[in-house]
Amino acid sequence: MSSFTARFATPEEIEHWDDHVTANPNGGNLLQSAAFAAVKRNFGWDIRYLVLEADGTSSYNLVLEKSFPLLGRLWYLIKGPDVAAVEDIPAALDAVKEFVAREKLRVFAVKIEPDIVDSEEARAVLTGAGLVKTFNLQPNDSTALLDISPEPNQLLRNLHSRGRNAVRRAQREGVEVEEAEPTLENYRTMHSLMTGTLNTKSRNGAQVRSFDYYRQFWTEFTSRGQGRLYFVYENGRPSVGAFVINYGRKGTYKDGGSLQKRSQYGDSHLVQWTAIRDMKALGCTEYDFCGTPPADQLKDASHPFHGLGLFKTSFSKTVTDFVGVWDFIIDAPRYTAWTTAGERVARQLYTRRTGQQFY
Repeated sequence: MSSFTARFATPEEIEHWDDHVTANPNGGNLLQSAAFAAVKRNFGWDIRYLVLEADGTSSYNLVLEKSFPLLGRLWYLIKGPDVAAVEDIPAALDAVKEFVAREKLRVFAVKIEPDIVDSEEARAVLTGAGLVKTFNLQPNDSTALLDISPEPNQLLRNLHSRGRNAVRRAQREGVEVEEAEPTLENYRTMHSLMTGTLNTKSRNGAQVRSFDYYRQFWTEFTSRGQGRLYFVYENGRPSVGAFVINYGRKGTYKDGGSLQKRSQYGDSHLVQWTAIRDMKALGCTEYDFCGTPPADQLKDASHPFHGLGLFKTSFSKTVTDFVGVWDFIIDAPRYTAWTTAGERVARQLYTRRTGQQFY
């Protein structure tokens, strides 16, 4: 276990933020990116850029911050801390606690969400460090991951037979996938396809946010060369859409939607295969399908992600569960007030005032 120190990033480090994040031990995550920071800054969060250092190595972590009267500040280390192993997390958080005290930042709790694969051993480490498991916030805390490092022919053979057969049939039948221009009209079309596919409310938090949120989200990533929009057309109009992000060594199928009644078999599979090949050409070695039921609920037809899970595991045969969200308590009385009533009231007031999701 390493000994960590914590500090805020320098202006020069922030200017080159993505270069630092993608050099993290686990390669960073698109939700730690400069593009995502720009989005969350406009949707209720203050942004902090946190650097954790140990043994000559550095980990760059995006912190989303909200302030509350009397309670102080809540930090959300979205998809962080990015450390080499779960055993490093307690020491990293001790450094955060010391930093908060030294700088008088009045942070009462830190939500963490590391990309650490779930296991009894990992949970024991987190529980042993005093962390409290709470509800997950991101759809890809359980997800299907695909190694896309093999050459294309071998990669196609590596797919689950359901996905491979659907891709080949779509190719035989002449289904065409187009990369769409990042225009306002195309963004509106994409949002319309999404609202026709996903439930507007989901117990796992997979809600379709407002068009304004997605418009900025997609614009921030495409303007940095980190996002691509794909459409399949049927009868002259888009019938399937996907927004895919390349960030560091990982490609991510972030958003998708489709018409419910379509005649082109395998069209959604061919969109994914096209995106996978493009992400590979950009240097990505892993593709995240971004959201499935947990591995032990994959066959549960009542799960809101059931259909998505069947589709995504037609490419990758297994589901990866991460440890999800845990609370690191810095000030116990204020944290108790937060969990007793503060969080519920804050979420209700924010949603009522803005119409947006709190997290």
